[in-house]
Amino acid sequence: MTRIALVDSKHTTADRHALLSQIQGAFGVIPNMFKAVANSPAALQSMWGSFGALGAGKIPAKLGEQIAVAVADRNACEYCLAAHNALGRKAGATAEEMALAQDGQSADPKTAAALRFALLLVEKRGQVGAADVQAVKAAGFSDEEVVEILAHVALNLFTNYVNVAFAVPVDFPSVKLRRSA
Repeated sequence: MTRIALVDSKHTTADRHALLSQIQGAFGVIPNMFKAVANSPAALQSMWGSFGALGAGKIPAKLGEQIAVAVADRNACEYCLAAHNALGRKAGATAEEMALAQDGQSADPKTAAALRFALLLVEKRGQVGAADVQAVKAAGFSDEEVVEILAHVALNLFTNYVNVAFAVPVDFPSVKLRRSA
């Protein structure tokens, strides 16, 4: 059972309704995570705006979803693991690529470097060193892309924490966690 109310878009304030309508337009439904975050219009605007901004960034959607499943598994977030597996498949990733990403791995060396860096950020709480940043740059990522990898991690920490802290019911096809936080 969720620990926080899930906002009904039909029975809420105009600002919440407007944002939830945008989300419904993008997904065809309003995922439960957004209904939980809608308790705060400011938080919902922040989250939805971040998804939009990063979606228009340099990091391809497929890599963004691979980062998301790696971070979700590391943080034991069943909701995000399920959601981003589904979104990763829509972004062109194979089931095998998403399974590898869940373990922080990839057959593609550049993707593998991004996933290693993303998980270092999580594990070290941002306290990475110059060599860690240099390693992801040496794999072929620009400064802009390295910052976006960090932004993807930060957004996923936000979503992981929402779903875990508030026990948001998963409304995507379930994926089994491999590692607990």
